[in-house]
Amino acid sequence: MMEEALLADLITELPNAVRLQRLVHTLHERFRCGAVVLLRLDEDTLRPLAAVGLVQEALGRRFVVAQHPRLAAILSQREPTWFEPDSRLPDPYDGLLDAHAGEPLSVHDCMGVSLFVEGRLWGALTLDALHAGTFDDEARRDLQRYTLVIEAAIRITRLEHENRGLRLARSDVLETTQVPGDGEILGQSQVIRELLRELEVVADSELPVLLLGETGVGKELFARWLHRHSRRRNKPLVLVNCAALPESLAESELFGHVKGAFSGATTDRPGRFDAANGGTLVLDEVGELPLVVQAKLLRTLQNGEIQRLGADKPRQVDVRIIAATNRNLRESVRDGHFRADLYHRLSVYPAPIPPLRERGNDVLILAGYFLELNRARLGLRSMRLSPAAERALLGYTWPGNVRELEHVISRAALR
Repeated sequence: MMEEALLADLITELPNAVRLQRLVHTLHERFRCGAVVLLRLDEDTLRPLAAVGLVQEALGRRFVVAQHPRLAAILSQREPTWFEPDSRLPDPYDGLLDAHAGEPLSVHDCMGVSLFVEGRLWGALTLDALHAGTFDDEARRDLQRYTLVIEAAIRITRLEHENRGLRLARSDVLETTQVPGDGEILGQSQVIRELLRELEVVADSELPVLLLGETGVGKELFARWLHRHSRRRNKPLVLVNCAALPESLAESELFGHVKGAFSGATTDRPGRFDAANGGTLVLDEVGELPLVVQAKLLRTLQNGEIQRLGADKPRQVDVRIIAATNRNLRESVRDGHFRADLYHRLSVYPAPIPPLRERGNDVLILAGYFLELNRARLGLRSMRLSPAAERALLGYTWPGNVRELEHVISRAALR
């Protein structure tokens, strides 16, 4: 019985992603349809959390509700919504169903239901069948009945997430959500899952983290992720590109200066450490810092003090450091370009970010995300990857990593 399968998953200790994926698989088997998708509502956008029957790139899509009338109709009422096979409303999964990848959807059955958790709209569940007449009155009644169990599964998943938030914040009850463009980590590959598990362990600590990886792998996104999952997440997050700091101004930019410290210093000026006080400071391309600035950074890491340029006394600051680099800092230490003592302070917890070529099908998920951004930007009804394009994406080595993929998709969207 389907109810027994759903209830069994509710009382079994499972990772959240596994529980939701098993949920859609169970519904897929019960309704014998082409696709089942569970979508979470983030403000005005629905994002797939689990799916069966969609191409891989669909998991990277973000559906702005106002641009998809079927999804808007589903969210507008509590009862299941059924769309007649000849409905003229465009289907959000046009070209994304695995059985008809890249092809417009012909006449088919579609229904969906809005999902509520603790009385608030949480998201939606959609079902697509390739044959008209699949969803009869009994199927719609069943979906209404199963909705309670589905919402219970989501509620358990949310409670587990909030319990973790309590452990992190120790006092604040705050659900952390992933927001596209603000540090969302897209991907389901084993290497990304393992990396996020490792970062989850260190996120709650005050330890410095050193993010290592090639240009374009997304080190800044992982730095944002660490901040959002730390107890400092309600405090400032300040990002500094060390490679962009002129050597003559780097010390003043980071630590600040007092009036008269140098020619042109007409007023006191706080630095980036002051701006990040209580929160997190991300030092991107930390290997580019001048040696004199490295010495002052080491002092801050050792005793939590900064001294503004020209000041007589140091000041205490409470800042967590996340550093990032595409350099081999060990070699920089051997070459005398980076302080060994600072390297050891920063690399208490080194975290290598895998290049895109090692992430398997994640390239398709990321491509789907960038396709959806460009579709909305260009005002197009749909954009999708052809089978040949998927093979090309999977076969390329991506020396520029995720950044290169974003640019490739943006250029292709204009053609």
